[in-house]
Amino acid sequence: MRRTREVTRLAAERATDAGDAPEYLTSKQAAAYLHLNEKKLYELAASGEVPATKATGKWLFPKRLLDEWLLESAHGGAMTDRLVVGGSDDPLLAAAIASLAADLAGEALVAYSPTGTRLGLELLSRRRTNVAAIHWGPLESSRTVHAQLVAAYRGSRDWAIVRMANREQGVILRPGFPEAGSLSALATRLTRWAMRQTGAGSQHFLESALREVGLDADRLDVTATALSERHAAALVARGEADCAPGAASAAAEFGLAFLPLGWEAFDLVVPRAVFFRSLFHRLLDTLRGERLRPLAAALAGYDLSDLGRVVAGPEGTLPGTA
Repeated sequence: MRRTREVTRLAAERATDAGDAPEYLTSKQAAAYLHLNEKKLYELAASGEVPATKATGKWLFPKRLLDEWLLESAHGGAMTDRLVVGGSDDPLLAAAIASLAADLAGEALVAYSPTGTRLGLELLSRRRTNVAAIHWGPLESSRTVHAQLVAAYRGSRDWAIVRMANREQGVILRPGFPEAGSLSALATRLTRWAMRQTGAGSQHFLESALREVGLDADRLDVTATALSERHAAALVARGEADCAPGAASAAAEFGLAFLPLGWEAFDLVVPRAVFFRSLFHRLLDTLRGERLRPLAAALAGYDLSDLGRVVAGPEGTLPGTA
């Protein structure tokens, strides 16, 4: 009985302390709250490993986000019933997430918010999502380029890059559009383009390909802006544009023609704590499972032989994934 009363008293004291704590803690308050010295706290804040913001040159620490960070840092993470994927759009990834969500029913939340590569990484950096799907340039240079791209975001020292697929990238064309044997021939016609937003991997791939043949994307007739891979394909399918940058799989999903420009790596960027969640591995298992194989074959433009391989991880390679 005495022990029960003591536990109740301590719980009440902590609840009172939490209620009195300000929404934003100073560095001194946050260091005391986390049982760290201020120097170490500054290091964590500067590297983006602990949630913090600067106001008039001084660090402030949102208490609610500190609590989430502590819970997420615990073994397995606290939010093991949630997996929110942002970043680049992909038909096969969307199908895998929908399939996994149906299997889980009310057991957990699995969601997909395609935003483009750069915004996906920014949302991951701000801890708004759990995974960012990215693609940024040709397959041959992807390992180096993706690592450099990811390194520009706060918190990335704790992120792994996991290969989902090698994917064929090019230009999506409307049905009946006169055949164009090359990007140069297509770009010099009076063609209506649906372009992607700044920071999208497909837009970056197209602009790089245009530069290689001495053409400028700014000289194209742009009639619409597509905010995702499948939005681009939909604009072309509805006749609102003649073509758009995108993957072969997006063109196939909408029954459209396709001008291939090359292959790229499509990777999943994931924090260490999320990497070890069972939900993330269930997503990988769904992608490699028998159920989605007919869809992957029908969409075409995929090489899934490296699915699940860790391309880069915190301090090299994550344990047990080499």
